[in-house]
Amino acid sequence: MTRPDTWTLVLDGWDPADEGRREALCTLANGYLGTRGALPESSADGVHYPGTYAAGVFNRLSDVGDGVAVENESMVNLPNWLDLRVAVEDEAWLDVSAGRVLEHRTQLDTARGVLHRTTRFVDGAGRHTRLHQRRFVHRERRHLAGLHTSVVAEDWSGRLTVASGVDGTVTNSGVARYRHLSGRHLEVLATEETADDTVLLTAATTQSRHRVAVGARTRVTAPADAPVVRAPDLAPGRIGHRLTVGVRAGETVEIEKIAAVVTSRDVAIAEPALAAAGLLAEAPGFEELLAEHTRSWARLWHRCRIELVDGEQPASPTTVRDLRLAGFHVLQTVTRHALDLDAGLPARGLHGEAYRGHVFWDELFVLPVLVLRFPALARALLLYRVRRLDAARRAARAAGHRGAMYPWQSGSDGREESQRLHLNPLSGRWLPDTSDRQRHVGLAIAYDLWQYVQATGDLAFLTDEGGAEVLLEVARFFADLAEHDPADDRFHIRGVMGPDEYTTRYPGSDRPGIDDNAYTNVLTVWVLRRARELLDLLPPSRREALTAALDLGPTELRHWREVGERMAVPIHGDGVISQFAGYRDLPDLDWDAYRRRYGDLQRLDRILEAEGRSVDDYQASKQADVLMLFYLFSADELRDLLGGLGYALPPEAIPRTIDHYLARTAHGSTLSALVHAWVLARAHREEALDHFDRVVRSDVADLQGGTTAEGVHLGAMAGAVDLVQRCFAGVETRGDVLRFNPHWPGRSGVLELTLQYRGRPLTARVTDREVCVAADDGPGRPVRVAVGDEVHDLWPGQTVRLRLPRAPSPVPAGRGTG
Repeated sequence: MTRPDTWTLVLDGWDPADEGRREALCTLANGYLGTRGALPESSADGVHYPGTYAAGVFNRLSDVGDGVAVENESMVNLPNWLDLRVAVEDEAWLDVSAGRVLEHRTQLDTARGVLHRTTRFVDGAGRHTRLHQRRFVHRERRHLAGLHTSVVAEDWSGRLTVASGVDGTVTNSGVARYRHLSGRHLEVLATEETADDTVLLTAATTQSRHRVAVGARTRVTAPADAPVVRAPDLAPGRIGHRLTVGVRAGETVEIEKIAAVVTSRDVAIAEPALAAAGLLAEAPGFEELLAEHTRSWARLWHRCRIELVDGEQPASPTTVRDLRLAGFHVLQTVTRHALDLDAGLPARGLHGEAYRGHVFWDELFVLPVLVLRFPALARALLLYRVRRLDAARRAARAAGHRGAMYPWQSGSDGREESQRLHLNPLSGRWLPDTSDRQRHVGLAIAYDLWQYVQATGDLAFLTDEGGAEVLLEVARFFADLAEHDPADDRFHIRGVMGPDEYTTRYPGSDRPGIDDNAYTNVLTVWVLRRARELLDLLPPSRREALTAALDLGPTELRHWREVGERMAVPIHGDGVISQFAGYRDLPDLDWDAYRRRYGDLQRLDRILEAEGRSVDDYQASKQADVLMLFYLFSADELRDLLGGLGYALPPEAIPRTIDHYLARTAHGSTLSALVHAWVLARAHREEALDHFDRVVRSDVADLQGGTTAEGVHLGAMAGAVDLVQRCFAGVETRGDVLRFNPHWPGRSGVLELTLQYRGRPLTARVTDREVCVAADDGPGRPVRVAVGDEVHDLWPGQTVRLRLPRAPSPVPAGRGTG
């Protein structure tokens, strides 16, 4: 029996209602440029949505919503280079939405980074035509993309017409709830033919004034040397060529289109239009470019190998395929081109326009995949945050605090981009949006920074690149945010939101935010500890220079220590960590009744608001909040953090806390299943695997009911890979040691993965009880690897075999930080 192809996503048939999901899943990108998997002949018509985006190209537009002036910055939909249509004789252009389609198949080859499309159709005259297309966005040549089309005249002879060009009339209209707002971000400046087979369109964004040049070279290979007639194809905001060629029954016409996209943000160019024209003049043909591109993907997958082999009940081929698809989208969104882009990590990738392309906290879930394979890419994403430190300082000052207050949503310059109003489509009402109260994003940035240094030993990032300043200024902000209450001699952080996102205020309160979010307060204590440790790590001269530059004196450091030792954490009498102060005073929702009435409760907040109620009034969470603590920290670390504050965390409190929130979480975020899979991995492995399955299927199956069409969820996709490598394989970096604590189900066989630690490429084979680690040959010092208390120096070219000394204890898995 032939084993299913676990490298290819196959989408059969034509389903207009599903086209948006397919386009997002079939997006091709190279970290600089991304193009959705829309059909080349399509336009934005409510079914299709062609979209091309360049990382970091934003533009700001203003509107009035519900009587309030609003301003939104968006990642810009660039001129459409894909635009290519074919017609037989005098028939209309091929349109799968309107024609009689006999066969339609789309295949995404994740091993090679190539999208295939096959369509067979019959026209009004009864003629049968087959069309096959291949597409890539070149992994190495960041500006180039290619489309190859083969048209077969199965049973007719006559004239084939091809229209190929660049469409600059596109707008940002890919998200239904944004369509009433302004979406025209581009002004077309010029269109021209730069060669007989090449056209060029130059545009500029209306506010940020980024210039964008998109060129396309189209060549047709006709059968039997039939003449190809080429003519200009012009329209306002668009330029192209129209080509006609005679074809006989059974013959094939080959159409090759190479595109170049260049922006004024790019390095090493003189001017976008000149650069794009030059790139197209020098570019080889489709097949040569494709061969380069696929070789690059082969090298990448060799470096990022995750294999599930053998076993009595190995993971299903569908699970393996979906896991590879997740890794594929992460790897094509963050590439070596990020090293000079200064673009951050859009939560929905270069795949669509949800969240307007903004950067949230998703590095927290993506960086662990990168830092153990491509530390330079992790560093580049952290530098995006470092460069926006001054913006975060300005935001803190404006809020009346010291330090750095990073925004919940970030775009081009690091100011807060969160919207002020949002629409509930169930009620039709516009509601205040206070999501910018999620101050914890700064804590996530500090956590990411520390994890990077732990995995790489890159102290220069701290001392020379500004990493130390970021961590210290984040610590300063949260220490300043904490208020001392003499009544309980504790410090409290008031008026914030936690990761939950449902709870925005106390019932009936006009003041946004809640007090003493446990996740925020514990992370604050952790950051204050790391800040002190960081200062001890620095050479004395550098420490003195840094503290002088930041005006960080003994008095403030004593205050940090006091906050770190007297922070309030709400813990109920039964040992359950409360999500925030007063959380357990709220009533429970009748979850069973609401499930019977509505079924899917992922948007419970909208359901309750449409009923005239508020989710703020109940113990109800959109996603993991308190449980994020068990995601970020091992049980021992969390116990140590709470113990330093004078709180106990007995073993029985951990499962009790997990169970409490499992029963009260709507899983309205793709990240929720990820965190729940993690915290259940040790004590409830089968249930953890159910959540893992939900994570890997979240976008493929569009479990959120329509959101995938607006862009994939990169945090969940990276998190699916991370669950395998760091949760089930138990990989963590702590105390200058690469540690393994596997929780891999033995019946699933052997897990093989490649890693990089402290500059040394490694290969690990993991079972439920044993880890075998091999280091590549080459010069250099050994790295230290461990399972449990068994620590070995692993030299280049050496292999060590490590066994768990005892069965894992039934407590939640955690990352470990050191």
